[in-house]
Amino acid sequence: MKLGLLTAAFPMLTLEEIAVWASANGYQALEIAAWPAGSATERRYAGVSHLDAATLTQDQADAIVALLAEHNLTISALAYYPNNLHPDLAHRAEVNGHLRQVIQAAALLHVDVVGTFVGRDPRKNVADNLALFGEVWPELVRFAGKHGVKIAIENCPMIFSDDEWPGGLNLAYAPTIWREMFSIIPDTNFGLNLDPSHLLWQHIDYLRVVEDFSARIFHVHAKDMEINREGLYQHGVLSLGMGWQVPRLPGLGEIQWDRFISALYAAGYNNVISVEHEDRAFEGTEEQIKRGFLIARNALIPSIV
Repeated sequence: MKLGLLTAAFPMLTLEEIAVWASANGYQALEIAAWPAGSATERRYAGVSHLDAATLTQDQADAIVALLAEHNLTISALAYYPNNLHPDLAHRAEVNGHLRQVIQAAALLHVDVVGTFVGRDPRKNVADNLALFGEVWPELVRFAGKHGVKIAIENCPMIFSDDEWPGGLNLAYAPTIWREMFSIIPDTNFGLNLDPSHLLWQHIDYLRVVEDFSARIFHVHAKDMEINREGLYQHGVLSLGMGWQVPRLPGLGEIQWDRFISALYAAGYNNVISVEHEDRAFEGTEEQIKRGFLIARNALIPSIV
């Protein structure tokens, strides 16, 4: 396995600046943020772009690959996480269109994974969203397959604020739903970008998930989770994590990373573990963000060879 990081935590740095720092500090791969260039940041880190997928040429792609190779880095995935089932049809068409551009950019870069969200219409129940998924997603997966790209769906429920409660903005949050999705789209280039932190607060066994879905794990996010017991007491489980799920850096939460990585090895996973930095205690300045990535590195690297 290799240790990587998601570049979205560095909106103030260029891709080259990130590459120089990451390589010098023990990272081996980058998951490159690829939101539309110049897009407004709707929420923390969303909207960050370290390459312009809409205008990327083969020469530019080759230059990016060469730049990273100079620093002994590879690209683990391109990252674009919108609501691909957005109820506003014009907005949905826009984000689906950019997802296609990210897929095409991945092909130019010889990157075989694009990470994204399934999305969700928050006005609909799970069954109706699965039906909507069956209308929207088969074509997107086929498009990716034609370009030799795998779609890796992150399992975040996207419930962090009042505008996302109660259903969240991402359908793909639990094993039963994944099985339904894989039944609707059995294509072998459709799978998971597995983040154990989103399983922990739901009381889903993240070690069993690795075993049960080993063939569908294309990419892995390393983000930890702290359960704020006072917040859980005050808000209860029906708040669906709001007020008590606290994203943390690996090693600062409740994930047993040695056991999780051991499960990945046992399942045959030999790709990148990409640190997704969303820990508010280590942001605000470039120095603090880098400090956070060093904490994550130190927690993970003993188990990654």
